Order: sequence, then C-alpha cells, then structure tokens
Amino acid sequence: MSKKTIIIEDYNNAWPEMFSNLKSIIEHRLGDLVLQIEHVGSTAVPGLAAKPIIDIDVVIDSMDLLPDVIQGLESLGYHHEGNLGVENREAFARKDASVPYSILKVQKPEHHLYVCNKESKELLRHISFRNALISNPEFVVEYANLKKELVNSYSENRQAYTDGKTEFVNKVLM
Repeated sequence: MSKKTIIIEDYNNAWPEMFSNLKSIIEHRLGDLVLQIEHVGSTAVPGLAAKPIIDIDVVIDSMDLLPDVIQGLESLGYHHEGNLGVENREAFARKDASVPYSILKVQKPEHHLYVCNKESKELLRHISFRNALISNPEFVVEYANLKKELVNSYSENRQAYTDGKTEFVNKVLM
C-alpha cells in the first residue's frame, strides 16, 4: 500500500507539451538508440481526467541496446530499476525533480519512464489502450468517472486503485 495520496485532475492541455519537452531531452541524449518515444497513459488522452504524471515509453529495436540506453539515461539523472516483473520493459526512476537534466536546471513534470523493445507486449498494450480511448469518447467519460470513484475509495491504496481499473482496461482492449 502506497503512502502517497492518489490525486486525479481534470485533463490539462499542458500535458502534451510537457511530454514533448521531456521527449526532446531524452531523444537528444539517446539519438539513434531510440526508434520512437510514445506518450502513453491517461495524460496522453485528450479530455481524460488523470493522475498528473506523464507516462513515457521509450521504444528500442532490441534489448541488446539496453546497456547503452541505461548509460544515456543515467547521464540524464535516471536510475535503472529493472523490469519490475514485466518482460521486455525496463523501469527508470528520477534521481531528483530536475530529471531529465538539461541546460536549464529546472524542475521537470512528474513522469514515469519505461524502455521497451519494439515487440514488448506491455508497449503494445499501452498504445492499444491509448488509441482505443482516443477513438472512443464514451470510453473517456466512463474511464474518468471510474477513476474518480476509485480515488474516492482508495486514495491511499495505489494497488486497490489500480486493481479497480483492470476490468475496464480489459473491456477496452477486447
């Protein structure tokens, strides 16, 4: 159980720009190691209420590139956490609020960063879910309502909050 209170905010029009700025820094550092960088999660869906945390999937061709990617991300201030039990997806934590480091040493938006190979099932799931929500406004409303209900019941219990979304996510991905 997480001690950090879960907060759901109405959609913020600045989230895409926040992602774009983070993407630019990461892309500049990793260069040709990266195939693409995807904005996933609820902040990637226009109109969707969300935790104000940008989810980013850095896509690489092969996990053979991971040591070089880890080195590049560490130079930006990230710490490699391993796959956290998800095959072909590696998690990275920020060492401080200025990560990713850039010329401007300013606080960056809170975000989660994952590195996935192009065949990662979790990557495909993230993209499929995001795209399904973007193309179906009824799902956006339903998901926002569900998240607000769940946070009212489980604002201090991240696992229960996440578990409460599983049925909806599975329905969307069918």
